[in-house]
Amino acid sequence: MRQSNHESRNTENSASSTKRRIHFLKQLVVVALAIIAVRLFVIQIFEHDSWVAKAEEQHTLLETIVAKRGELYMMDHGEPVAVVLNQTAYQIIIDPSITEKDKLEKALDTYAKDHITANLDEIYATEGLRYAIVAKNVPREAAEKIASEEISAVYFQKNNQRVYPEGELASGLLGFVNDDGLGQYGAEGSFNKLLSGKDGLLKATADVNKIALSIGKDNTKIPAEDGKNIVLSIDRGLEKGVERIAAEAINKTAATNASVLVMNPNTGEILTMANLPNYNPADYSNVTDAKSYLNYTIDEPYEPASICKNFVFSAAINEGVMNADTTYFNKHYEEVDDWKIWNAEQRSSLYGTLTMRQALYWSLNTGSIYALKLLGGNPNQITQQGREKLFDYYHNKFRLGQATGVELVEAEGFIPDPNEGWGRDSTYANLTFGQNLGITMLQTATAFSAVINGGTWRTPSVVKGELVNGEVVPLDFSSPDNNNDGHVEEKILSDETSAMMRDMLIYNRNYRNDRAGYDVGGKSGTAQVVRNGAYDDTFSELVGSYIGFVATKGEMPQYVIMTRMWGEGQSIGSNDAMDLFGELSNYLIDYLKVKPAA
Repeated sequence: MRQSNHESRNTENSASSTKRRIHFLKQLVVVALAIIAVRLFVIQIFEHDSWVAKAEEQHTLLETIVAKRGELYMMDHGEPVAVVLNQTAYQIIIDPSITEKDKLEKALDTYAKDHITANLDEIYATEGLRYAIVAKNVPREAAEKIASEEISAVYFQKNNQRVYPEGELASGLLGFVNDDGLGQYGAEGSFNKLLSGKDGLLKATADVNKIALSIGKDNTKIPAEDGKNIVLSIDRGLEKGVERIAAEAINKTAATNASVLVMNPNTGEILTMANLPNYNPADYSNVTDAKSYLNYTIDEPYEPASICKNFVFSAAINEGVMNADTTYFNKHYEEVDDWKIWNAEQRSSLYGTLTMRQALYWSLNTGSIYALKLLGGNPNQITQQGREKLFDYYHNKFRLGQATGVELVEAEGFIPDPNEGWGRDSTYANLTFGQNLGITMLQTATAFSAVINGGTWRTPSVVKGELVNGEVVPLDFSSPDNNNDGHVEEKILSDETSAMMRDMLIYNRNYRNDRAGYDVGGKSGTAQVVRNGAYDDTFSELVGSYIGFVATKGEMPQYVIMTRMWGEGQSIGSNDAMDLFGELSNYLIDYLKVKPAA
């Protein structure tokens, strides 16, 4: 009987324990359901918009429609010819969480080794990364081969790659496009906004494989705006010929560099911007010195030396204080601020009374300093009035030391203030023969054009227009997005001043290889180099320049040519630059069919 009671109590205890467990589970279920209900309420009421957006994101395709970059053209016998083109290329994009690294690495090494732009080890070591660009500018054929490997989560984005069919031709002018699609240096950099256009956008409903569906009320497509096709005023054939002749000149001399600028002085149109040595814009990354990217005709202010005598002589003639036959006494030097400034040419036959025409012919510093004295109203000394008038002509009229307004990004330079600093008189004496200032070749050539074209300063231009449906139409550069504030024409010298300067420059030329039937005039310049804040009086390094014009005899000048030759540690005189000018002027007469006088 006792055993039976004991078993009965055990049975009751077991049933009680089961009831408690069931009750606990019921409570747990109720709590869980309550939590779920609360969470569903939060999701449905408070987080409704967020979850809808996430759902839409899973089924929405967002894709950039890449704008086609505009192309660059030069002129060739009156017709625009493409010198910078586009070809289809691809970016390769992966999802590191899905893409198989070994397969991807093998495919890239096999088909696109030279186009890899990322470190795969670093990409795969980055936790949570779902998007990475691993290669750029991959040619179509290579992209197709990688696609045929069927590697998971490898995507191809179509874009444009720059092609330079003329190789190194005018590379300093053209510039290049980097791996990020941004124009750098030259026209590519200056016109980057115009050339780039504006990317478009495709937003569409997509399936699970991110393939766009034709249905979807929120589908949108913003078309891309392709970049403008810009036609440069550069003559392709002339540019080739000029670069060839300049390269030959370098090989004949100690020079390592040469720059040549050819322009029409009556319109400001630029026909040639040559810089040697060149580089290949399609292989820009292999350039070892960033200076190779420079367009030295506009990017680097320098001292063109005695070429500036054209400007001080023009100023004095224009002010009515001298003419070609005005005389002065040449004693081979002038003493200014207790410092003797010597002529480079000191032959005994030049000692004594000379005309200003002779002073320009022999490029005498004493002659240009005398012109400065005359500007100041005192033939015996440099005055404040003389300094201020020369500054007015150099900076305000000839616009030296400031941007010309050409469509390209350009350097400015400087002209010293006439009333500030130590040794103002000696500074301005040096300014008369082109030292103690910084001006570009384009500033110099534009000012020289005003000297010989009848006295009008014109904004230079390197752009012919925009190519639209095969026709060259005007391209507006006056908007805030562009570099040019508009074309300027200003009469700064009288017709008589310009005519007298032309005669003096023709007299000054007298070059043995100039052809009959043409007027060729010009002026040379040999500049010392500044080392450690002072001019190198050892003359171990010199920069040679020459500027001149070509015209049918008896007619107005048709072309201006400026040459510059230099080399680090080399003494390059103006004779080398003058010889290069002579070769180029004869070549230009033939190429552009400049007719001789009847």
